[in-house]
Amino acid sequence: MFDSPLADFPVARRWPATDPSVIQLYSFPTPNGVKVSIALEELGLPYEAHRVTLDDADVKSDAFVSLNPNGKIPAIVDPDGPGGQPLGLAESGAILLYLAEKTGRLIGETAADRHRITQWVMFQMGHVGPMFGQLGFFVKFKGAEVQDPIPRERYIGEARRILGILEAELEGKEWIVGDYSIADIAIAPWLRGLDFYGARDMVGWADHPNVVAYLDRFLARPAVQTGLTIPPREAPDA
Repeated sequence: MFDSPLADFPVARRWPATDPSVIQLYSFPTPNGVKVSIALEELGLPYEAHRVTLDDADVKSDAFVSLNPNGKIPAIVDPDGPGGQPLGLAESGAILLYLAEKTGRLIGETAADRHRITQWVMFQMGHVGPMFGQLGFFVKFKGAEVQDPIPRERYIGEARRILGILEAELEGKEWIVGDYSIADIAIAPWLRGLDFYGARDMVGWADHPNVVAYLDRFLARPAVQTGLTIPPREAPDA
């Protein structure tokens, strides 16, 4: 570790690298987590994935919080960051933008494309993820025990509204902005998450054929199929 480009990162001592010369991914296969593994697979960048569970023992550990003070996956360390210096980075949207800019791919062909793609990444970060995530909490997890119907109905309504926006945007289009991009990698895993939450019927999934076909196209991509399994949900010795 002394001569490693990861030497200044405590997270790399908790989750040691096999090859410290490649991007280190610290993640778990949630909708936010798989954004980064899918992007890395699509871009063909060499990387190592480290399984960081959602348990406080992992995401709230001193080692992980030193990389992301918010204590949320995913995060990366790129030993070959800007200027050839190691870079630690958290927040899935920021990581997607960084990887796209690093490679010059999945970010559009023009400056205007880049800004429109960024707009939809921000839409996912500010609306799709928070609203769908809260819906999942009130439908599948502890929030399901709350008897007051107002929170649940609020997030059902917001999820329906968001699906309506995407349905209209995808009319006559295969992808959100021009060719496949990080905007799609940001949005589509959260659409898939509605099935995991058992919430598709209540938000009228079948009433959004453009969105349904869009997710099918996304899930058919080989890099997506691989990225959705990285890192594995279960520990290797489980």
